[in-house]
Amino acid sequence: MALHPYDLYDVRSLLSEEERAVQDTVARFTDERVLPIIGDAFDQGRFPKELVPEIAELGLLGSTLPEEYGGGGLNAVSYGLICQELERGDSGIRSFVSVQSSLCMYPIFAYGSEEQKKRWLPDMAAGKVIGCFGLTEAHGGSDPANMKTNARKDGGDWILNGSKMWITNGNLADIAIVWAQTDEGIQGFVVEKGMAGFAAQEIKHKMSLRASVTSSLFFDNVRVPEANRLPNVKGLKGPLGCLTQARYGITWGPIGAAIACLDEALNYSKERILFDRPVAATQSAQLKLADMARRITMAQLLVVQLGRLKDAGNMAPTQVSLAKWNNCRMAIDIARQCRDLLGGAGITTEHVAIRHALNLESVITYEGTETVHQLVVGRELTGINAF
Repeated sequence: MALHPYDLYDVRSLLSEEERAVQDTVARFTDERVLPIIGDAFDQGRFPKELVPEIAELGLLGSTLPEEYGGGGLNAVSYGLICQELERGDSGIRSFVSVQSSLCMYPIFAYGSEEQKKRWLPDMAAGKVIGCFGLTEAHGGSDPANMKTNARKDGGDWILNGSKMWITNGNLADIAIVWAQTDEGIQGFVVEKGMAGFAAQEIKHKMSLRASVTSSLFFDNVRVPEANRLPNVKGLKGPLGCLTQARYGITWGPIGAAIACLDEALNYSKERILFDRPVAATQSAQLKLADMARRITMAQLLVVQLGRLKDAGNMAPTQVSLAKWNNCRMAIDIARQCRDLLGGAGITTEHVAIRHALNLESVITYEGTETVHQLVVGRELTGINAF
């Protein structure tokens, strides 16, 4: 029996019928709607926001949330497959869905009041309201406890001051989930576009995630009503809980990027004739291709088990750190190897490898750098915090 080159261990057989249907649906969307335009969008530094209504129509925004709030009620494995297939198109498309779903809709669902859930979530699921997540600050993204953004109580309102950096969707967003220091610890606020003193400035000159909007957020005495404070969490566990949700999706996403690169390199190496034979006929090429398939297979098995743990309510943050570390490293290494196999052709965005390699420079950094996740695992093993 011939094995599938991108699924050597038949991981797909471990999926339920519903999970396979989700994967197939998103794969078709990526093939038909994302891939034809994403190279040009990357070149132009443009997020293809015309895709947002279709993404919403497919139920990809807040897909794991209950249907009563506009979600799809899908399990964690299905959400992971959504991330994998979207990132097979481009990390920017997956980042948009990840931020909307895991970093914006999730905290409103998990930490918000019933009124906040009903007010925001259905419109966010429909793509009518776009969100962004304000945690990282310019002076140190890996140390969120050191945030300078603050909010102080003023009658029935809060006065918010500070700034946030590297915010996906910032200039697209209608609302921002902003975390700030208060006298009662770190708290979350829903800051609405148009509130006096709130401004977003898009970050330009990026060589990574070019088909994604990245911004800085500024808060100058922004008056936020008490009704916009997330009432059901205080302290770092709020934003860190959101990051665990988003990092889970990131463990799946890079597999899609790696598969896209391997697919291109495999086909190219069979067609490219050098020294009277295909590049694929050389031992050096086969060793590289085989190693890519090995690493993709390991990553696939890792995330399926992680998803099952999450669906059973048994997933630990350290397990997410291990998978993000492994799978982002796997994908960026494969993207670079595939670029090399394509030779000079690999440096153009007519091919996918360089685009994915550049995007993955951001993915391996955001929501916990590789070093941070290594230290999380090290702390688990030794019981000693080396941060």
